[in-house]
Amino acid sequence: MGNEFSGARVVVGVDGSASSYEALRWALRYAGLVGGAVDAVAVWELPGLYGWSGPAVDMDFDEEESRRRMRTEMAEALGPEAADAVSTRLVHGNATDVLLRAAEGAEILVVGSRGRGGFASALLGSVSQHLAQHATCPVVIVRAEKS
Repeated sequence: MGNEFSGARVVVGVDGSASSYEALRWALRYAGLVGGAVDAVAVWELPGLYGWSGPAVDMDFDEEESRRRMRTEMAEALGPEAADAVSTRLVHGNATDVLLRAAEGAEILVVGSRGRGGFASALLGSVSQHLAQHATCPVVIVRAEKS
């Protein structure tokens, strides 16, 4: 599909939570070991829940602004150089369905053990459990370190 990269694709679900950034760091380390590329996927389900880092107003969900916030937060969490090495996608839909589709043909799918629950609910326990049962590739569920 126009992707010139032929190595291992490491898909990671992100939602701005500490757990998802821990999963992203794990995915980057893994990709480095296998010579792969990281594809970070964030999902938004309904306008009016939460934007990337704050509330969105009903139908005023600003996808471009959320993409910018996602990139900014990733740079803060990973450092600019590491963040630049990550391909990012913000996708509208059901978190489980979107991540299962994104993981098709991937080497591995990485998710955090718990998410923020507002924006996307991408990494809630029930979602990561469903992903582990239905993904067509291995799934790694990363626990955030307790602070």
